[in-house]
Order: sequence, then structure tokens, then C-alpha cells
Amino acid sequence: MSWNNDDNRNPWQNDRNQGPGDLDAMVRDLQSKLAGLFGGRGRGGRGNGAGRPGNGGRGIGTTVIALVLAAFVLRGLYMVDDAERGVVLRFGEFHAITLPGLRWRIPLVDRVERINTNATERYNYRGSMLTEDENIVVVDLVVQYRRTDPEAYLFNVREPIDTLEDVTSSAIREVIGKNLLDFILTEGRAEVAVETQSLIQATLDAYGTGITVYEVNLQDANFPADVEASVQDAIRAREDRERMGLEAEAYANDILPRARGSAARELQNAEAYRARVIADAEGEADRFVQILLEYEKAPGVTRQRMYLETLEQVLANSTKVLLDAEGGNNLLYLPLDRLVERRTDSPQDVLAPASAPLTGGLNSSARLRESR
Repeated sequence: MSWNNDDNRNPWQNDRNQGPGDLDAMVRDLQSKLAGLFGGRGRGGRGNGAGRPGNGGRGIGTTVIALVLAAFVLRGLYMVDDAERGVVLRFGEFHAITLPGLRWRIPLVDRVERINTNATERYNYRGSMLTEDENIVVVDLVVQYRRTDPEAYLFNVREPIDTLEDVTSSAIREVIGKNLLDFILTEGRAEVAVETQSLIQATLDAYGTGITVYEVNLQDANFPADVEASVQDAIRAREDRERMGLEAEAYANDILPRARGSAARELQNAEAYRARVIADAEGEADRFVQILLEYEKAPGVTRQRMYLETLEQVLANSTKVLLDAEGGNNLLYLPLDRLVERRTDSPQDVLAPASAPLTGGLNSSARLRESR
């Protein structure tokens, strides 16, 4: 059925009959202009012979449009690597974050910034600073970090890497300034690195840099080379002080237990002496009471026995021996104390001389008895 029939109207014809406003006329006009640019005729008839130049211009125009569209599409394609994230900026404003793969943007409108979020980068810092005890120490520090938040990395801070350097310098100086030189040079390196990493990360998060610090290594911490000799002397003096302190402690550990043991022994001896004196006194008192009872029963016998016991005790402690000659007043003296002393010096020399006085004394006593 034809579109010119009264029952079926032409869908491309204007309902209000306001002149030729159909799409075909517009396309033909565009094709004619393009054909004129490429040397073709501006207008062409509808007949077979007159329509060929127009058909050629229409084909060329379609090809040009296709090429322009293809160039427009190809220009908007871009590739994001596996380790990257694409940040799309539309008219300079953040629009979206694209994942790895082949992506498309609007040319001349969108701009893409590729941020590597998986690569671990290193930053070295070296500087001299003061410790808590006002000593100078040179620190060599390595910071390992990643760009984990692309949007924050691009928009929150103007120069994120420079900010990281400034934050690292401030953090390590703060940590070093709160510790002593001996602690930093010896057992405190790991603790200084951990505390510095925590302080750097907290500051970067407060600034919103989008950087995550994964590790901080304290490569070296030492005193400056200009004062090396003085520091070595100070270290030797400190080691001598520690050695002497240990020796004094060892001496104290040796003397103090002995002194405590001697004191405890003296106290025990005193307690034993006190107990012995009290026991002796109580025994003497009991013995005196018993002697008193016996004396009341037989005073003469008890008095004589006490006299003999006392004399026995006195003579038992004497080194002199007196012999009473029978029926006379002459006494024979035996120097037993001298004999005992000489016997202890040389027993062989004492035997011969010791027998002479004793024999002579016995012979003289026998002669006295015979004369009488």
C-alpha cells in the first residue's frame, strides 16, 4: 500500500503541512554540503542519470560520519592495569573510580588519572636530632608505603609525597626526643621504629592523604663521626661503672650473708650463754638448798666434807705438787709444770732430765725416813 493513499498517510510528512520538514530533506541537504566539500554537486535530481552524483555524495558523507564516530569512540578508550585504579575527572571534578580493564570515557570532557595502589614504594630519610638526654644521634630510616585511597591521594593533599617526608621527619624527631641515647643505640631500635610508624600513620590519616605505611625500618642510629672518640670514652666509662657495680654487688652478696650468719650465731650463743648461766644459777641454788638440809641434819660431817671438796677443787687447778715427808717438816717440790712444757716441746729430751730430779727426790725422802 502506498504512503500517498488517503487511507494511509506518509509517516514522514508533516501533519500541519508547514512545508518540507521531513528527515530525508535534512539528510539530503547535509549530503549535498558534504559533497560540495569533496568536489561533488550540491544538488541532484531524482532521475537515474541526475541522481548518481547525489548518491555518491551521500555515501561519502556517511563514511565521514562513521569515521568521526569511530575516532570519537576510539579516543575515549583507555586501559587500566591490574595494579592500578582509574580516577575519572569530569570537567576537573571527581566522577568515579574504575577497576582494571578496558574502559571508556567521554573525550574532551573526562580525564583519567591512573594510580598504582598495589606497588609498595620506599622512602629513605636521614637526619641528625637530639635525644632526651641532649645527645646528638644520626638516624637512617626507611619508610615503605602504598597509595591505598586514590581519591584521597589526588584531592585531599596538594603534594602527598612531600607531606609524607615532612610527617616522617616530625615523627622520628618526636620519638627520638622522648628517649635516651643508650636506649636508642642498644635495645630500643625496634620500639622506636614501631612508635614512629604508628605516629606517621596517625598523622597521615588526620590529613587524609590516602597513603598507608606498612613498615618503618630503623636502618642505623649512631652518633656523629666528629664526636666518635668522646662517645667511645663515655661508653668505656659506662661499661667500667657497670662492671664495678657488679663487682660491688657480688662483694656485698658475699659479705652480707656472712655478717648475717655471724650475727645470728652470736645471738644464738648469747641465748645459749644466758640459758646456761640461768641453769647454773638455778642448779647452784638447788644444791645449796640440799646442802643446807644435810647441814642441818649433821653439821660436823657436812662441814668437813665441804672443806675437803673445796680443797680438792683448788689443788686440782694448781701445777705444783707438794710431798709431805712423814714425821718431818721438809717438803719435796716436783716441777711438773716445767716438765709438761718441755714434754710438749721435745718429748725425747724431757725423758732423761725428768727422771733425775724425781729419782733424787725419792732417794732423799728414803734417806730421811731411814735416819729417823
